[in-house]
Amino acid sequence: MDLKKMLGFDSQTMNIKTEIVAGVTTFLSMTYILAVNPEILSAAGMDKGAVFTATALASAIATLLLAFMAKMPFAQAPSMGLNAFFAYTLVIGMGYQWETALAAVFVEGIIFILLTAFNIREKVVDCIPASLRYAISAGIGMFIAFIGLKNAGIIDANPATFVTLGKFTPSSILAMVGIILSGVLLIKKVKGALFYSIIICTLAGIPFGITTIPEDFSLISMPKSIAPTFMKFDFAGLLSYDMLIIIFTLVFMDMFNTVGTLIGTATKANMMDSEGKLPRMKEAMMADAIGTSVGAVLGTSTVSTYVESALGIAEGGRSGLTALVVGLLFIFSLFFAPIFMLIPAAATTGALVIVGVLMMESIKHIELDDISEALPAFITIMMMVLTYSIAEGIILGMLCYVLVKFFSNKRKDIVPSMYVLGALFILKYILA
Repeated sequence: MDLKKMLGFDSQTMNIKTEIVAGVTTFLSMTYILAVNPEILSAAGMDKGAVFTATALASAIATLLLAFMAKMPFAQAPSMGLNAFFAYTLVIGMGYQWETALAAVFVEGIIFILLTAFNIREKVVDCIPASLRYAISAGIGMFIAFIGLKNAGIIDANPATFVTLGKFTPSSILAMVGIILSGVLLIKKVKGALFYSIIICTLAGIPFGITTIPEDFSLISMPKSIAPTFMKFDFAGLLSYDMLIIIFTLVFMDMFNTVGTLIGTATKANMMDSEGKLPRMKEAMMADAIGTSVGAVLGTSTVSTYVESALGIAEGGRSGLTALVVGLLFIFSLFFAPIFMLIPAAATTGALVIVGVLMMESIKHIELDDISEALPAFITIMMMVLTYSIAEGIILGMLCYVLVKFFSNKRKDIVPSMYVLGALFILKYILA
C-alpha cells in the first residue's frame, strides 16, 4: 500500500504512531458535535436519533474525502454556528419547515462545489471586507453561547428587560458547573476536554433527574435509522426572495469558516508552501463542499472543517492518515448512539459556551481604532444576538459598512459587489 500516494504520508519525515495519536486527539476534541448537533437540530423538529446517525456518517464521509482528496490532517463535521443558523434562524425564527432548510443546505453545497470547481471561491470570499469576516465569526460564537445559556435556563425571558438571569434550578446549576469544568479542562490541556465535560455532566445529572435513562438502555446498539431525515427535501419552499438571500448567506458562511480554519491552522503548523499558500487547497474545499451536499442528503446541516483539527496537528499530524483515523472513529461511534442520546441540554452548555469563547478570538484582528471598520463589525456581532438571527446580523453589518464608508468619503474601501449586496439587502427589507 502506497500511503504517500493515497494519504500524503511520507515515511521519511512522518511517523504512523504519531499520525494515529493525532487522529484520536482530533476526534476526542470534536466528539461533542455528536451530542450537540442532534440537540440543536431536534429543536427544529428533526428526529434526534436520525440526526445522530446523519451527523456521524456525514462527518466520516467528509473527513475521509479530505483524507484521500486533499491528503491533509483536518477533520470535518456539521458546523457549529451553521447548525444554529439552520434550527434557530431558518426554522424557528423565519418559520420555514426543516425540510425546506435541508433543501437550502443541499443547494448551498452544490453551489459550493461549482464555485470550487471553477476556482471562483477566492473572488467570492474576497468581496466581503476582512473586518466583517472576523465579526461574523465572533458574532456566531456569541450566538452559540447565548443558545447554550438559554437552553439550560441560565438566561430566561423577562417582559420588562427581554432577558434576565434565570432561576437556580438543578439544570442551570449543572450547566454552570459544565462551563467551569470545560474551561478548567481546556486550560489544563486535557485532550477531549469538551467531550469529557459533557460525559461528566451527563453522569452528574442522573441523580437529579436531569439525565433520564430509559428502561431498555444498552451501551451499544445498531445505528439509528436515517429514514426520518434521508432526502427529506422541500424544494418548493426555496422559491422566495428571502430564501435566495439565505442560500447566499450559507455559501458565504461555509466558505469563511472553511478558508479561515484551513489557512489559520495550517499557518500555525508551518504547513504553507514557499509562496504562503496551502497546498491542495482546492481539494480540501471540494471535500468540504461534497460533504455538505452528502450531509444534507443524510439529514444534517452544513458540514465544514473543524478548528479542533489544530489539536491533532499540534500532536504531530501532518498527512491524510490523521484524517483517516478520525473518519474511521466517526464510523465506530455510530454503534454508541444510546450513550449520546442520553445527554441533556444542560450537559452541552459548557461546550457551546467554550466554542463561543474560541470563536471570539477573531475580534483581535478587527481594526477597532477605525470606527468605519469597528462600527459595522460591532453591528454584525450585536445584532446576531439581539435579533436571534445570524442572517440578520450579517445583512445589517454589511449595510452598515456600505453606508458608513460611503458617507465618510471612504468609498475606495467598498468593492463594487458590496454595492450590489447592499441594494439587494435594502430591497429585502422593503419587500418584507
